[in-house]
Amino acid sequence: MDFLWILVAFGGGFIMKQIGMPPLVGFLLAGFGLHAAGVEPAASLQTLADLGITLMLFTIGLKLDVRALIRPEVWATTTLNTSIWTVLMMGMLVLAAWLGVSHYYDVDWTTQALIGFALSFSSTVCVVKMLEESSELKARHGRLALGILIIQDIFAVLFLVASTGSLPSPWAAGLLLLWFARPLLFRLVQAAGHGELLPLLGFFLALGGSELFYAVDLKGDLGALVVGMMLAGHAKGSELYKALMGFKDLFLIGFFLSIGFTALPSLDMAISAAMLLFALVLKFVLFFWLLTRFSVSGRAAYLTALALTNYSEFGLIVAHLSVKNGWMSEDWLVIIALVMSISFILSTFLYRRAHHIYAKQKDGINRWERSGVHPTFERPADAEILILGMGRVGKGAYQAITPDYPEQVCGIESDSDRVAKLRNEGIRIALGDSDDLEFWQAALRAGANGRKVKLVMLALPSQTEMLSTLEMLRLAGYRGRIAAVARYEDERQQLLSLGVDVVFNYYAEVGAGFAAETKPLLQSAEVEPA
Repeated sequence: MDFLWILVAFGGGFIMKQIGMPPLVGFLLAGFGLHAAGVEPAASLQTLADLGITLMLFTIGLKLDVRALIRPEVWATTTLNTSIWTVLMMGMLVLAAWLGVSHYYDVDWTTQALIGFALSFSSTVCVVKMLEESSELKARHGRLALGILIIQDIFAVLFLVASTGSLPSPWAAGLLLLWFARPLLFRLVQAAGHGELLPLLGFFLALGGSELFYAVDLKGDLGALVVGMMLAGHAKGSELYKALMGFKDLFLIGFFLSIGFTALPSLDMAISAAMLLFALVLKFVLFFWLLTRFSVSGRAAYLTALALTNYSEFGLIVAHLSVKNGWMSEDWLVIIALVMSISFILSTFLYRRAHHIYAKQKDGINRWERSGVHPTFERPADAEILILGMGRVGKGAYQAITPDYPEQVCGIESDSDRVAKLRNEGIRIALGDSDDLEFWQAALRAGANGRKVKLVMLALPSQTEMLSTLEMLRLAGYRGRIAAVARYEDERQQLLSLGVDVVFNYYAEVGAGFAAETKPLLQSAEVEPA
């Protein structure tokens, strides 16, 4: 039976990828298909799903800047959104009952509030997957979305404590001492090396944090997040993150499949779910409006709101507890599972087109900005060569080309922390998002000395982000040269077919670079060429 769901999951994900959709959509549909065919879920499926969520929260912690959580645009937006949304949903449920929609007749105000609260959350799994695929976790809107999701997770813990009636163990106060174990954790990560011990240590820390919090009657996933946050900023944090990525993505397939096994909806349930899907428009508008009230730029507010426009897996937990306590009928468990699944599909479909939509509608979106909003990018002054993505590849390219073209090269990076760090190292760099049409319109204007951009070098980590950047360059009217790096030959061919002048295969060029570095050694050793 394990082979069957693996086969169907692969088939669903593969088909979706071929038509330009994220594989997770195929995994969701595969779960519903297996359930409809009468297949019983394997016990291992839920184990994989739980492990995937634990690893995901641990990796979020590795990337999380705790300072982001105390900013008003994060905690105040989350608090206000949850409160306002719950009240609005209660009103919508009353209206639906008045219109005669089944499943809404006998819903009392307590159940209405529970449904509204459950649907106020956005899916951590779905949002993180979308942001990772587009390499936007460190962008302004990515950080905002992550911060809001973490605050929502804190609300979830408070709800679970209140609904179960069990307070955390008195020993929970001892978790504060974990901070003093940080130096020990740093030494462990450093001593683990770069092989199989590093991901194994990641599993140990993620599961250990989860078990520790669970032992004191707290949400285990929160423990994985906290332990990950303790390692944020470590020199090997990024390496540990990458070592766990493949495992996390594989195990999360179990999560998406398990959703389909919740229950199969009837026609009446599908109609009730459809009304809740229309409410997603309201969710987007509410997030967008609140973020702009806290002086977030129109673009960042739009992208954050769009990423959060879905329903969370936490809604299923609320529904399950409510059914168990007799606060809600079992039908609502099915309705929430259905509407959550469809919201994942809609959200991933729309977010893949988010930057293109913004490029077309930016004037209408930005008119909602408050005055005095800080610009989200810096114009690279008087540069003829722009290097997009200042990670190891981009930084190496900058250092190699700058001696030959002094004062003509500028790096572009969307991570503000990295910009500050590289600027302190003396690197000429500007804050900017390669998916932002406004950035390109400003960057491509001639500088004070008449210089214009002649070469754009794409050293971005994601093929999806490269394709989006090429689209923005086209819309901005760029006519200069473009160079890029690719990890795989099919990605290289795709970039060439879209007009990129030169594409370097990342792995193939390592050998050439290695040989170039060793030539001086041959000369000093007086080795004669054949």
